[in-house]
Amino acid sequence: MNRVKSLNIAMVFLIFSIMVLSGLLTSVCVYILYKMGIMPAPLLRPILSPVITLLLSVAIGTTISAALVEKVFKPINQLIKATKIVAKGDFNVRVKEIDGDSEIAILLKNFNNMTEELGSIEMFRNDFINNFSHEFKTPIVSIRGFARQLQNKDLSDEKRREYTEIIISESERLANMSSNVLLLTKFENQQYVTNQTEYELDEQIRNCIILLEKQWSARNIEINLNLRRIYICANQEMLSHLWINLIDNAIKYSNDHGTITIVCDETADNIIFEISDNGNGMDSSTIKRMFDKFYQGDKSRSKRGNGLGLSIVKRIVDLCMGEISVKSEVGHGTTFTVKLPKHQKMKSKAKLSASV
Repeated sequence: MNRVKSLNIAMVFLIFSIMVLSGLLTSVCVYILYKMGIMPAPLLRPILSPVITLLLSVAIGTTISAALVEKVFKPINQLIKATKIVAKGDFNVRVKEIDGDSEIAILLKNFNNMTEELGSIEMFRNDFINNFSHEFKTPIVSIRGFARQLQNKDLSDEKRREYTEIIISESERLANMSSNVLLLTKFENQQYVTNQTEYELDEQIRNCIILLEKQWSARNIEINLNLRRIYICANQEMLSHLWINLIDNAIKYSNDHGTITIVCDETADNIIFEISDNGNGMDSSTIKRMFDKFYQGDKSRSKRGNGLGLSIVKRIVDLCMGEISVKSEVGHGTTFTVKLPKHQKMKSKAKLSASV
């Protein structure tokens, strides 16, 4: 509102300046013409003199206005043309920015920021559609192929067992992916945290670790716990998905015989959950996209997931009005830190996620 008010004042001042400048220049021209004997005195020609003065004023004012309008409104015209291009779906257009802190300069800068963000969203949408199609098609094709192999009467029992296990594995993968897509869709369409109860958070985290015991014990991963006894008022089922996905992610990217450290503490208003692994870590490009749907920084088969776990984590944290951060270095592991408020307002509107 202040920016709009300042812009209006600037336009009024510009018009007033043009009028004053036009008047001064007209007076100087009239005086020069009078001294040169070209223009008669007003008393001698009471009609002709005002007419000449008016024509001079119009000509000078128009010239000044044209020059100033060209300079002031050229960026606006450029912006109008650019918005028409954006309206057609082309987000690669950029306008030439100008220096300074004026309203026009800020408008041009914000327009470029907007088109850059829209371009990123469009790219993400295309990637999401491609990845979604690929992730669902791959296990289906695999199941179909190995099912056909099982119809071969000459197939050995060993091969039959191997193909059956692959079909079971791919079916479980497809089922997990479907469940995660439905879960993420549910959370994305949810704007409020409901069904909140007070419970012991440290016990919930221990139960989540026990649920994943098969995964971490099979790879001889050591779990170090430092959990303070904490009570939280929240949606218990929702936070269970949060801890399971973070712990499962740490297990997936830890080395065999590695170590995962989980710490949970509290301040006066917040609860701090921290989970660290000593795996391979992530580079900056992976960190930037780790919350994107279906994005997987590690493409190896042994660590294959569906790329939805961290997207679910991010959405839950946003719904709970919390914060999540990550520190990671290639070859030195990863640490996720989640900060949640102890008590959430039942009708407090959730912050919308950055992912589309």
